Amino acid sequence: MRWLAVVLVLALAACTTRLSRDGRTETTFDLKYLAKSDVDRIADTNRAEVVDGLLLIADKLYKRNPNEWKKTGLASRERALEGLRSRRSPPELGDRREGTAAALAFSETYTGDRVAALIFGLLTMVDAAFEHKEEFYVLDSLDERKLFNCARNMDIAVWKLGHDRNAAGELYLFSNELDPENRNLSFERQFGRLMGLLDFMAVVVADRNGRGASRLAHAVATSVFLPVSVLK
Repeated sequence: MRWLAVVLVLALAACTTRLSRDGRTETTFDLKYLAKSDVDRIADTNRAEVVDGLLLIADKLYKRNPNEWKKTGLASRERALEGLRSRRSPPELGDRREGTAAALAFSETYTGDRVAALIFGLLTMVDAAFEHKEEFYVLDSLDERKLFNCARNMDIAVWKLGHDRNAAGELYLFSNELDPENRNLSFERQFGRLMGLLDFMAVVVADRNGRGASRLAHAVATSVFLPVSVLK
């Protein structure tokens, strides 16, 4: 009887009631609802927000560094962004993903699209942190350490954008405008938002996994991108 009551509660929760055009009440039953927990729905939204945020950063970087997408021979900035959205690896990256791809954006010897290298690397980190899934259900699991490391890598990306320079002393990529008369920290704010989303997701997942978030609360001082997919 106890299990029957649980099933009835879940069934009612999965029902959606609305008025039809002729004024009658219609009730529909969404089986998909039963397969998702609140954490799964949070993960769906969180992942989508982080991916969209990185693509917004890519667009802003291309606007400040138009020569980067032009290196690819593509017809427009929009085509370059579409390649990132669909995770088409730039030929210059070979099979590099995650940190090894992102680090090339700040390599003296790299001659390819630096924006694509950085954002492709960060996007594939996010993919790995969310176990290469776009939608989550009750039987899916996430690792809070991957999400935590992914958040730290956003911080590392911000630091490298503002500090890493070539032999001539020039920044590899222009991002924040630090001119006192025209100060613009929009890149830093956007990366900060993504870090907050990933840290929040890490705490939620740690709580669901019964491990607590205290072990995640430690400072990471490094200029090297942290591993994500290789964590076990």
